[in-house]
Amino acid sequence: MLSEQTVAIVKEITPLVAANAETITRRFYERMFEANPEVRAFFNQAHQHTGGQQKALAGAICAYFTHIDNPGVLMPAVELIAQKHCSLNIKAEHYPIVGENLLAAIKDVMGDAATPEIVNAVAEAYQFLAGILISREADIYQHQQSQPGGWTGKRSFVVQRKVCESSEVTSFYLRPADDEPLPTFLAGQYITVHIDHPKTPTSPRNYSLSDCPDQPHYRISVKREKGQQESVPGGLISNHLHDSIDAGQTVDLGPPCGEFTLDLVRSAERPVVLLAGGIGVTPLLSMAKTLVNRAIDTPICFVQAARNSDVHAFANEIEELAGRHDDFTYKVLYDTPPDAGQGRRCDHVGFLSADLIGQWTPYGDADFYFCGPKPFMASVENALEQLGVDPSCMRYEFFGPKQELSQVT
Repeated sequence: MLSEQTVAIVKEITPLVAANAETITRRFYERMFEANPEVRAFFNQAHQHTGGQQKALAGAICAYFTHIDNPGVLMPAVELIAQKHCSLNIKAEHYPIVGENLLAAIKDVMGDAATPEIVNAVAEAYQFLAGILISREADIYQHQQSQPGGWTGKRSFVVQRKVCESSEVTSFYLRPADDEPLPTFLAGQYITVHIDHPKTPTSPRNYSLSDCPDQPHYRISVKREKGQQESVPGGLISNHLHDSIDAGQTVDLGPPCGEFTLDLVRSAERPVVLLAGGIGVTPLLSMAKTLVNRAIDTPICFVQAARNSDVHAFANEIEELAGRHDDFTYKVLYDTPPDAGQGRRCDHVGFLSADLIGQWTPYGDADFYFCGPKPFMASVENALEQLGVDPSCMRYEFFGPKQELSQVT
């Protein structure tokens, strides 16, 4: 446990740290990548470029300091971080690197205000949190390794099939190259793709598993990320997968990870509402397929938002699921009116709102799972709050560095 003195010091400096948190985290990454370039491979440089990683770490530091006297509040965040670390194969020996550079960054930014007492207190607080994470990550690694066919680190897979799902999304069906068993996963989890890109070193990428568990393959469905401006290139790995990885080729994968998972026990007792925006459909599709394939007779409502019919993926697959379940409602909305002759259903043109959720879903007693672009996520949370949905019934996932939805504008 942390000493009373450390808790008191950390509580006292929290406002000052919060005021300088992003400056500290920017300096932290600068120092760490310069002093320990070997860890750069763990970090998505696109998130570094946009500042998303720095903001997420700043938020995490502030949250930890604020709740330093009640760390139990942070356990959901600890689980998210531990799962992410295990997806990247981060080990206990990496923690001192982070600790040393974080303390150095605090000294750089706070200057004389970072007294020896403050630095020692922050060091103790960091070591305490690191111990919690290392312990949880050891459990995750042990679980991964102990499953039939389980592994940690990298394992080679063969691309069995490559299927175009829309103008932007392509699915990759992946089977173990060694023909050994394939461990199961929880609906909503992701795997990690390791690519040796021919042009530049890149970090691993997490992609949600879009099929249900207990299949002879893993399936990921990748959106081609296009650059929004000339100065911002398109997604390096997503474009490489679309353009250069074909059936018969091999890729290295990390094992399934992630805490955004379907609660099958609750799902047997309560309606399930799945709200998908864009490529956020992938983990929710895995959840829907799991519920239907396991013949769980709870009411299911699947709402899918897409920009237009051209980029609308998995329509036929979800329609097929609805046909196999006695109480499955499927609704589709587009940002813009569908093109004539597309033959796709469209139940509403515009954005998902509290009124639509109220009309289409059993919101009063349902569990909500939602995933999509940040504005979509913020809008959904706001709509659910308007409808009086309890936060304990809302589960969501960000693709990218985690932050509170209230921070999204």
